This record gives sequence, C-alpha cells and structure tokens, in this order.
Amino acid sequence: MSNKKHWVLLASAGIITLTGATTANAATLEDTIERGAVQCGVSDGLPGFSAPDGDGNWQGLDVDICRAVAAAVLGDADAVNYISLNAVERFTALQSGEVDLLSRNTTWTTTRDTTLGLNFAGVTFYDGIGFMVSRDLGISGADELDGAAICIQTGTTTELNVADYFRANDMEFDPIVFDTSEQTVGGFQAGRCDVLTSDTSQLAALRIQLDDPDGAVILPDIISKEPLGPVVRQGDDTWFNIVKWSLFAMLNAEEYGITSENVDEMVNSENPDIARLLGQDGNYGEGMGLEADWAYNIISQVGNYGESFERNVGMGSPLEIERGANALWNQGGFQYAPPIR
Repeated sequence: MSNKKHWVLLASAGIITLTGATTANAATLEDTIERGAVQCGVSDGLPGFSAPDGDGNWQGLDVDICRAVAAAVLGDADAVNYISLNAVERFTALQSGEVDLLSRNTTWTTTRDTTLGLNFAGVTFYDGIGFMVSRDLGISGADELDGAAICIQTGTTTELNVADYFRANDMEFDPIVFDTSEQTVGGFQAGRCDVLTSDTSQLAALRIQLDDPDGAVILPDIISKEPLGPVVRQGDDTWFNIVKWSLFAMLNAEEYGITSENVDEMVNSENPDIARLLGQDGNYGEGMGLEADWAYNIISQVGNYGESFERNVGMGSPLEIERGANALWNQGGFQYAPPIR
C-alpha cells in the first residue's frame, strides 16, 4: 500500500476525531490497514454464499462482500482472512474482535440489532424460511407436515420461526437439532428426519450437496422474512459506513450498467452519477477515510451486485436461484441503494 493511502486514511481519522467522534471510532479501519487484510467471518461452508473451492479459494455472495470491503480499504480484494464460524459462535467472534466483519447468511432482527452491540450494514439477500422434503413422500405443502421430524440448525432464527409457524397452525413437530449446516443436511440424508428446514437460499445450497439432489424437493411455502446481510460492531461508525457503502457501490454499479468488464471505459462517462461513483467527480470516499477510487476498486475486482449474484447463486450457477425480491428496485425487486452524492 502506498504511503499516500496511509496518510489519507490517518488524516481522515483525525478529522473525524476533531468533529466529536472518539478515537475508537477508527480502530477497525486502522487495525485493518496495519494488518493488511480484512478479518471476515463466514459460514462453515455454504455453496453459493461462502465455501472454499477445490483449490481452497473462498467463493460466494457473502464472500464477495468481504472482498469488496478489502478492495475499498486496501485496494486488493484478495486481502481477506476468512474465519469459518457456525451459527452459535458467529456473534461472539464479532463482539470479541476476532473478526472485523460478519458476512455469513445472518438475519437482521430487532434483538440482534439492539441488544448484541451489533449493526447490520444492509441486505445482501432477501430470503425466507422454507422446507425441503424427500420427493418420495409426495408432500406438496407445509400444511402437510404435522407430526414431522425436522432437521434444524441451532442458534438460528429458523428454530424460533418454525416453532411459531407450527404453533400458529395448531400442528406439532419433532425438532432434530444440529450445530452446523453440514451436520443438518447429513442428518436429513441419513433419514434422521423427514424434513430439512432453513432459509430457502440455504436449502438450495444444501440440496446440491445431496447424493441425489433430484430426490429432494423444496416446498413452495415461505413462512418468514429473513433479510440477510453483513454485520459489524456498534461504536465504530467509520467501519460501519465502509461496509455499508461497499454494498451500496455494488448495487449502484448494477443500476448504472457498470460492470467489471466495462468499468475502465465507464471512467470516461459524462453521466454525473457514474462520475461520482468512480471517483472522477469529487472524492466521496474521503468521509470514510478512503481514496477516490474506492468504488472503482470494488467494481473492477469484484463486480457489481448483479454479477456477483449471477455467478454465485443465480440461474447461471448450480443453485439456479431467480432474482425475485433481490432484483433492483427498478426491475421489480427490493434492492435499492442510496445515491453517491
């Protein structure tokens, strides 16, 4: 990293301190610069979202958020240390400072947002809890699951939402609880339960790990709202802004038609929105302690949100998930980013 980038980051931190924030507000940014890598907490291997490939390289939609933050802060999307965390240990790891950022299929809820000392930095995937069953059972809907044995991962919102659903519909179920998603799908495949439940995106990822994926079917019922997104510690507004705007940069890039393939051409665009995003008209990273090319680095090295979605979980991936609610706001979905201005 250049001395210039160090000076810009530290000078910006000083400006923030002078305006009333405590010196601790820039701690994560400074620690990341000194370390030369982002400490990113990811899931314990969930294809499409966060899982290592055959060469040990982490890939997925959640992984791309880690890479985007590294590109914005360090200029290098590969400057990430991935720490695999299960659902039980994930929040403790973030609270303790073991990781700088949690990016692993985590649902934004009131309790997590207000009592755990955490901040959700946005939504990377709008999801909901569903059910996967063996095709041989001939079940077509969740209302047929009364009395079923259900494999479920502990420490998740799934436990609570499934219990609420069955109670509200005057049905019973037998929970078969596991610590990790890998154990959960293993229990389902071994016949320890009739049903596997989780976020529908996770069910799609787990289904392709079965010996016979075609032998299982994901029911159409969605029983909850599960907005999944990156999480940081409270009390560090600078880092919170960096993670939040790294995601927003990817969303805005897709809206403006900027991709990893054409970004070098787009830097010459006369469109003021594009010029601001790519650092050609003002430095909109300065308030976060970043250089003007922070978003350019994200887009050129990671891509826009649509590129990430398609290659990791979209119809061009093994998961074959349609955009649906995760389409941009102007294409019938919920994904919407504030403007760079």
